[in-house]
Amino acid sequence: MNPIRSGQLTRRIRIQRRSTVQDSFGGPALTWIDVASLWAGIEPLTGRELESAQRMASEISHQITVRYQALFADTREVAGYRVLYRARIFNIHAAINDEERNAVITLLASEGLDDG
Repeated sequence: MNPIRSGQLTRRIRIQRRSTVQDSFGGPALTWIDVASLWAGIEPLTGRELESAQRMASEISHQITVRYQALFADTREVAGYRVLYRARIFNIHAAINDEERNAVITLLASEGLDDG
């Protein structure tokens, strides 16, 4: 893949990871912590509708392109991250290090079924 030009990365996103904190009763509570703020390109790939809990839900898969960051080195860990773009939430399923050059990362993500 050719190097990415800055004009292709026009959306400011936040990468978040899951964290557990104590709630007011001392029990565990899930929260999300910002890991990085990056410029990205977001392209929709496919969409589908399905019935979930007796209601219709739609899911759209996306390809999110960013410049390489060290936080993407462990792809198993990245699969637990999510991306925020404005009010939209994308669940990351895979991180692909294009041509293993540590220059461009393609995140395969979905939007629509849950919040991470």
